[in-house]
Amino acid sequence: MYPFTYTKATDTREALDAGQRGGRYIAGGTTLVDLMRETVEHPGTLVDIGGLPLHEVRVTERGGLRIGALVTMAEAATHPKVRIAYPVVCQALELSASAQLRNMATIGGNIMQRTRCTYFRDVTAACNKREPGSGCAALEGFNRTHAILGTSDSCVATHPSDVAVAFAALEARVHLLGPDGERTVPFADFLLKPGSTPNREQALRQGELITAVEIPAHARPLASGYLKVRDRQSYEFALTSAAVALHIRRGVIRQAKVAAGGVGTVPWKLPAVEQAVIGERPSDRLWAEAADHAADGAHPLRHNRFKVELLKRTVERQLRIVGDIA
Repeated sequence: MYPFTYTKATDTREALDAGQRGGRYIAGGTTLVDLMRETVEHPGTLVDIGGLPLHEVRVTERGGLRIGALVTMAEAATHPKVRIAYPVVCQALELSASAQLRNMATIGGNIMQRTRCTYFRDVTAACNKREPGSGCAALEGFNRTHAILGTSDSCVATHPSDVAVAFAALEARVHLLGPDGERTVPFADFLLKPGSTPNREQALRQGELITAVEIPAHARPLASGYLKVRDRQSYEFALTSAAVALHIRRGVIRQAKVAAGGVGTVPWKLPAVEQAVIGERPSDRLWAEAADHAADGAHPLRHNRFKVELLKRTVERQLRIVGDIA
């Protein structure tokens, strides 16, 4: 681990000042500390923001839900407002990491976490995300767990967050605070596809701080859930996953929100699947036909071609599960 300095911010202004000077924000530290230990990351200054007033979960004036950036994964997963309104968020959180990590990791940190690509974490391997211009060892290496959607010639690493898939499906917004004031970024624009600059992963500006993630109000009743397919049943990242929310009224699907994880360089929204079910009546045939669009535009690699069919089956199964609940 490289030497670094540590400071604890006592208020938001102090945090922003330190961030503007190049300090890296830390709260739970469950990802950043690991990367520092492995010498993948070596920030000069850590700015502890754990004491800032960003721990609230509340219903917004328009009926949405705002989750403070410093709410832990465990707190969000068990919060009654979240559990009642958006089971998909709770399930995504409960299927993430271990109980110990969920007690420490925060919502803001979770969506900021970096890929689990083994080449990214191996400082001897070529990785454009870690060292721009060095190449991507995963393209010709063992790439079974890598992305099939949103990839580029520069990077094929997946985004590891489960709850980010739920946020993408629900079309959440990320609230930011920086030297120039507050702004809000749609979740779909917050996490960036790699393109030719895979080292730039979020739409954050220098010194900006995540203050909350807001889920907008959706039509009610809204049934939702999260399905995660992985190599083992605990403490494992997704091979594929599906976040689904359906509003069904009088036997007709009026609203559908669907996103996939484990297959994209960012949580992957599936608008073609959504459009295929809206206005239709639930049926096994509908779920299968809609899910057939889940892998549209996929570019599988040598070792992960199985993800194309697995993604379709995962989405189909979760559409059926949520449809039965609704």
